[in-house]
Amino acid sequence: RAALPNGSGCLLETQRLMAEPVPGITALPDEANARYFHVIIAGPQDSPFEGGIFKLELFLPEEYPMAAPKVRFITKIYHPNVDKLGRICLDILKDKWSPALQIRTVLLSIQALLSAPNPDDPLANDVADLWKRDESNAIERGEFYSEE
Repeated sequence: RAALPNGSGCLLETQRLMAEPVPGITALPDEANARYFHVIIAGPQDSPFEGGIFKLELFLPEEYPMAAPKVRFITKIYHPNVDKLGRICLDILKDKWSPALQIRTVLLSIQALLSAPNPDDPLANDVADLWKRDESNAIERGEFYSEE
């Protein structure tokens, strides 16, 4: 069994994630590396991504919980706050991180970002431009990617 990051705090957090999963989200620690999580987020209802199943990876750095987890989409997604490499533009993953936040909070925030894309703080400028110019077309593209 791999050593757990930062002692028992992460172990408790991981156990809670397993015992009380967030609706629409699965996060399982990797068998070989307890810092690495396989995440699946179902596209939220009434969002452009409804019906989609999105795989993400979440990695806890050595400094966690003093540093934010590293999270990225593995599944391709058409979203103004996610770039082609799957990186996510989300304040709590950057300058708004706090050690009081948990993996669960991060996953809920990503789920909320799927429900409410923010084209005013884009990571994918081309997607954000279309989102602002022609939201219905952008949403159609989001739905198309979600069906693949």
